Formats: sequence, structure tokens, C-alpha cells
Amino acid sequence: MDPSKAAKNIKDAVENTAEKVVEKAAEMMTPDIPGRPGAEPPAMEEPTEPREPLPPKPDQAAPEARSATGKDTGADPRDRAQQGAYLTTSQGARLRDTDHSLKAGPRGPLLMQDHHFREKITHFDHERIPERVVHARGSAAHGVFVGYGTAADVTHAAFLQDGVQTPVFTRFSTVLGSRGSADTVRDTRGFATKFYTLEGTFDLVANNIPVFFIQDGIKFPDVIHAGKPHPDREIPQAQSAHDTFWDFVSLHTEAQHHAIWNMSDRGIPRSYRMMEGFGVHTFRLVNAEGATSLVKFHWKPKLGVHSLTWEEAQMINGIDPDFHRRDLADAIEAGAFPEWELGIQVFEDNPEQEFNGIDLLDPTKIVPEEMAPVQPIGRLTLNANPTNFFAETEQVAFHPGHLPPGIEVTDDPLLQARLFSYIDTQLTRLGGPNFSQIPINRPHAPVNDMLRDGFHQHADHVGVAPYKPNSLDGGCPFHAGADERAFQDLPVRVAESTKVRENPASFDDHFSQVRLFWLSMSPVEKEHIVRAYSFELGKCYEDTIKARQLQCLANIDPVLCAEVATALGMPAPDPTIALIDPEPSPALSQLRGAYPPDGRMIGIVVDPAGDLGGVEALRTAILGAGMVPLLVAPHGGTVDGMPVQRSFATARSVEFDVLLLAGHPMPAPDSLASRDDKGGAPSGPGLDPRVQLMIDEVWRHAKVIGAWGAGVDALEAAGYSGRLTGIVTDDDASAVFTKVQELMANHRVWDRFPVAVS
Repeated sequence: MDPSKAAKNIKDAVENTAEKVVEKAAEMMTPDIPGRPGAEPPAMEEPTEPREPLPPKPDQAAPEARSATGKDTGADPRDRAQQGAYLTTSQGARLRDTDHSLKAGPRGPLLMQDHHFREKITHFDHERIPERVVHARGSAAHGVFVGYGTAADVTHAAFLQDGVQTPVFTRFSTVLGSRGSADTVRDTRGFATKFYTLEGTFDLVANNIPVFFIQDGIKFPDVIHAGKPHPDREIPQAQSAHDTFWDFVSLHTEAQHHAIWNMSDRGIPRSYRMMEGFGVHTFRLVNAEGATSLVKFHWKPKLGVHSLTWEEAQMINGIDPDFHRRDLADAIEAGAFPEWELGIQVFEDNPEQEFNGIDLLDPTKIVPEEMAPVQPIGRLTLNANPTNFFAETEQVAFHPGHLPPGIEVTDDPLLQARLFSYIDTQLTRLGGPNFSQIPINRPHAPVNDMLRDGFHQHADHVGVAPYKPNSLDGGCPFHAGADERAFQDLPVRVAESTKVRENPASFDDHFSQVRLFWLSMSPVEKEHIVRAYSFELGKCYEDTIKARQLQCLANIDPVLCAEVATALGMPAPDPTIALIDPEPSPALSQLRGAYPPDGRMIGIVVDPAGDLGGVEALRTAILGAGMVPLLVAPHGGTVDGMPVQRSFATARSVEFDVLLLAGHPMPAPDSLASRDDKGGAPSGPGLDPRVQLMIDEVWRHAKVIGAWGAGVDALEAAGYSGRLTGIVTDDDASAVFTKVQELMANHRVWDRFPVAVS
């Protein structure tokens, strides 16, 4: 080709491409406020009239349709996306239902022949490589579990017998965020414990919320797709304050119970050490005589259930996104070992599998503890941090089907789905079927499984006959009988029925227990729930989604709905169902008594030029009480021979549970806005503005404040008096600390929070 002609062709192509870019940019321009989640506003009701998929938004474009060698095919790039108005399998077969697994009757177990469930969940399990799809951000620790023997009447599981010690590995996690997200987001937390029992591994894969968003595991991809960041922008990260989440839960109202727990203070725990855990599902236990019981598992923290305030959580996400991870590791390193009691609620194993009208197979329901008390059966203590985060915390693999003799599953449709999904997930995440041979996953019981080869096979197997029956290997391995503690599948009767995709009628009540939760909250907790809904829905773009969720709130409580509607500037709808008034359950509230202060962080503000008498003795007393004193001074290094852990520049109130003032520090040389933004804050006379800021924040977050000597002057200069609620002043440091300990047992000075609802 003539070089000049070739150059002209290139020039024309560039100009044509530039024109296309300009045209595309013009098409993308829109007068709307940025942030609209979809291509058109949503309808108030769930759309039911079939239509073709919506086009992309004006600001979205796809790569040009070109061949692998760069040739323009002329095809519309959108032709490669979803086609047709109807939901199909990946092979194009149309589907009539994707909300229910195929079961042996409405209350029966799932059927392996459910090809749609298996395709849907298998694809979901492999959406992320190699990061976990959910629970990606986690922290873990080693420990020991000691059985009390109190479960002997209901299970013959050996690790629960009196005094039996079992090594464990526990991993805590957030659900929605990626590995790089922050710890203190509003989210559900995982609480998974691997018991290395001598009868085989037991994985209790729990959450810090006792109910789940869905009743059937086939819906798990849907709820996670709704909660994850919007797929076009990958925002917002690690939070549910966006349109797709509230679109799903407002249409799929069985999710409302979990949603209100998430909107409560439970959604932002103070620490993993101060977090309850729940097995969510109902399990079946078998005792030595073969008698069965239905149970729900509970973890009760020694330190009580405590949470962050919303402002604290937002500050921590920027100041220390590793807050929970650091807290767990630091507590163990300091010897303040986290502890939980494992307890069970026990129910008769009746044919209906119900208790007091509550369906025990419905994972969106609880049984209030006042109806069925939690009986302690053992104690968990975490006493060692991992040596290598990746090798242990990242590679640990849990599975609800890892069960020792004496513990079995039920026909809960969510639990049944998890029995397939967890194993399937590990195949991609951990590179093949031999993930149980990774050191952190290896059982502590002898293994002779006849499983061979595959990716990452570490075992050097001997013998030539990995099959049964065989004679070439002397018949080994042999079947175990009941007298050899073999795991036996209990012959539970499955009612004769037709295979169906539906739920039992008892699953249809989506609001009564949500109302029970609301009515069981204290006024302070109700305020925080109102604030959470107002914030989350306020971050949604579409008014129809807000209005639809307000209708759900109206079906929970008129006051809750009205308060949130006011914040959104929208009318409060009337309920569409009859509201009942159940007896409140005090166990659902976090404000229920005093707890030990183990591992609490105590900030001590000192003035190097002032009187430091009593500070060293105070530090010793704090350490002796199982807490961690952090000396906060104008500069690093030492003060009067004592190490300074935080300077005014590096400290922030959110890392302290209590603030003690041992002096009245004048503005330090670096308290300049040009050197430290906090140094430019207004402050009382003669007081470093960073100290003023700390006092203001701990007051606003309802934490205990103590002061003595010149510290009392600092409080007065900051505008606070010892006569105010939750402020302790005295002439002596030890006297102040004694009174502070009494107040901090309640975690916060709850009377300091203003309330408008009751």
C-alpha cells in the first residue's frame, strides 16, 4: 500500500474515533444528580410484566465489539450482555421459580437432583478468586474449649463431656466487605469456630446475629449480590447504605428481621471480644441412649455485649481501619484472653419441629431466651495469635457438615444449602479437594479416608487398594460400629410427599419477631435504630425504594416509621397488617447489667510540667485489674521515666474506653493547624486543643471521664464539671480510679444519650 494512502487511512480512523468519543460523551451528559443506580426509576411494587433487560445508563459504555485480531465486527456491544425477558438457566432453559429449593415436601430435605440450585450456588461459590466471596475480611486466634459435662443428657459428643479440653481456632469476620475494607462498618459478623475434637472436626459456623436474611439457601446469591457494591462502580464498599440492598429487603420482606438487627447497635460491635455468637440454625443432638433433642447454639461473651456509637465507627474507619483486628490481637498479647460460654437452647424433637408456635426450621426466627433459657455447656478461651496470617486466618476452611458423633443437622433449607455450598467454595478458593490437608485445617483425629491424588496432595499414601471391599491391603480401612464411636446418620423419618419448590405456611410471618425486637429495645437503642435507618435510607437514590422500606417499617412499628419518614422528608404510610404487641424479651437488649473490664483501654492524659504523683501507681493498678493503660502526652518518648504510648498528635478518643486527666497540659509546640489539623480546634483557656477535642468526643460518646489535681482544672477549662453525669473527680488518683471502675462496668454512661422515642 502507498505509505501516503496508509497514513491518510490512519488519520481518518483517528478522526472518526474522536468524533465517536465526542458523540458518546454528549449522550452521557445528563442533568440528573450523579448516583442513580439504574437506567430508569424503579416502580413502587415489584414489576411482574415481562420486558427486555434495561439498557445501560447514559454514563456507561462497553468495549467495542472487535475480533481477537482487532477487526471491527460491527456488532452492538450490548448483545453480549443478558438477553430476553425471562429468567433462565445458563443453558437458556426458562425458570418458573428461583426462590425455593426443590425439597421432599415443604418441610423436607433438599434433593440432590435440583440442578437449578446446584448451578446457581456453584456459580456463586466461584465468583471470587481467590478471596472469599463473603467474610473476606477476618481475624482469628487459637484457643481451647473446655466442656462442662452439662450437655451429657442431650448429646454423647465427647468434646462436651466434663473437663474435656479441645483445641480450637476461631475466625471473626465481616460479611460484605473485601479483604481491604474497614473493620468497624455496619455489617453482620461471622463467628466461626473449628473444634479439633478427637472424634473428628466440628465446625460451628456462627454469626453475631441469630437470624438470617433468607429462609432458603437458593436465595443466598441474591441477598449477597444485593448487599455487595453496585457492580458497575464497585461502590459503596462494605456497607448496606445503598439502593440495591434496600431494594431487595423491601421486596423480600423475610429479610426485615435480620435488617433491624443490623440497624441496631449489634451492627457495629465494640470488639469481637464483646460480641455474641449464634449458630442461627436448629441442630439435632443425640445422647448415649439414642434419644434426640433440637437445639440452638449461643456464644455468650464474658465481657458482655457492647457496641460502638455510629460516630465512633465512622471515625475509626478512617483513623484505624484495623480496629477490631488490632483489639483482638492486642488483648491476647496483653494476657486479657477473650472468653465466651457456649450455651444451648433445648427443645423437644417433636414431629412438627416447633416450639411455642415458633417454627424451629425457619432461620429468620428466634426463640426468646425467656421462653427457653440458654444452658451453659462449655467455655472457650482464645489465648494465642496466629503465627502467619495467610497460612492460618486466610486458609482456614469451615463447613457446617463437619460434625462429630452426637451432633446432626436438620431440614432447615438454609442449612441444607450450606452443606453443599461450603465444600464447593473451597475447591476454587483453596485450589482443589485437598484443602483439609492444609495445616490449619488438618483434623486432630486419625484419618484414613481412601481419598487420593488431586491438586495439592500432601499425604504420601501407602497401599494399593483405596477402595472397599479389598483384600490386597488386608481389608483396611474397616467400617466402625456404634461401639467404636462411629458417626451414624439418625434414621429421622421424612414424611411422604411430592417434590415441590415452596416453603411451609409457617415461614410466611415476616414481621411479628421484627416488632418483638423493636419493643425489646431500651429508648437509647431505639434512637440508634432510628438513626441507622435514617442514614442508610438517606443514602439511597430512589424515593420509591425509600417509600417501599417505609411501608415495611410501618408494619413493624408506627413510631419507628414516623421518625425515619421525618428524617427522609417523606410521608409515613399506615401499616398494611394488624400489629400485635408481644411480651418484650429483655435478653435482646444490650443494656442488661455490669460486666468485667478485662482488656479495656484507659487513656491517661499527663502534663510533663505538672504534678505526676500517683500516675505510676495508677498504671500499675490498671494493669493489675486486667486493663491496658495508655499514657497520652504532648510528645513521644518518656515522661518522668514512664513510656508514652500516644502523643496528642497521634491519639484520638475512639481508642479509649475511659479518659483520665492527670494534668492540665498547655498547648504543645506542635499544636498548630499547619502541623496537626486537630491543633487548630478551639479550646478552653490554657488547654491544648487536642485534649479539648478528646474530652468533647468522650463526652459525646457517653464514656466515663475521671480527673484529679490539675486534671480537674483541665475539665473546667474544657467546659465540663465534676457534677455532670459520668464524670468523676477527686484529690487522689486511686480514689478516682475506684469510682471509674464502678461506672465503666456498664460500658457507657447511658443516661448521657438524649432520647426522643420510648
